Amino acid sequence: MRVRDCVLPSRPMPGLLVTLEGIDRSGKTTQSRLLCEALGDVAVAVREPGGTVVGERVRELLKDPAAEIGAEAEALLFAAARAELTARVIRPALEEGRVVVSDRFLDSSLAYQGSARGLGIDEVARINRWATADLMPDLTVLLELDPDAAAGRGGEEDRFEAEGAALQRQVLAGYRELAAAEPARWARIDADRPREQVHADVLRAVREVMAVAGEPAGAA
Repeated sequence: MRVRDCVLPSRPMPGLLVTLEGIDRSGKTTQSRLLCEALGDVAVAVREPGGTVVGERVRELLKDPAAEIGAEAEALLFAAARAELTARVIRPALEEGRVVVSDRFLDSSLAYQGSARGLGIDEVARINRWATADLMPDLTVLLELDPDAAAGRGGEEDRFEAEGAALQRQVLAGYRELAAAEPARWARIDADRPREQVHADVLRAVREVMAVAGEPAGAA
């Protein structure tokens, strides 16, 4: 099955779901924070895995460098945390008309477990279709950064980063395949620049989607 054959359907919601994706250390957390600050009170920040009691515990396990987790279990753990976050935080916020800014969402699983781990994008998509009740982002921002440049940014390694640049290259290839299959949903942004420049492009992409949806443009 090709990537474009397993595109997940989206259910209309009053708010907007904006997700930021990319390899490890591509700047997702920083750009998510800057975006929420720019949007003001309308924004709701979440991260994956996390955002709920269950999600944060799953996060600790998945990030632990000492944990040995098979690819299938890894995919299911991410889906479990995502199910909790979607049901308890994201959907209620969308129903209130908020703009949810998520540091990773289901495309991470498609790129990491579906593509890089070799489980199959269609198989992982099927799991997440059920976990999220078909919820899809209105906009997905791909922060594109070469894995060698990302590794040079330093920081403490988690279980995924400890696997090195080879995994990150496979993940980046997976993201690019997903973006090419669904270009209307994705905004591909060069992340190898000062964060202010990256933020300007992220904010511009988000405001374009908000304008089409008739959402307030935010504080800045």
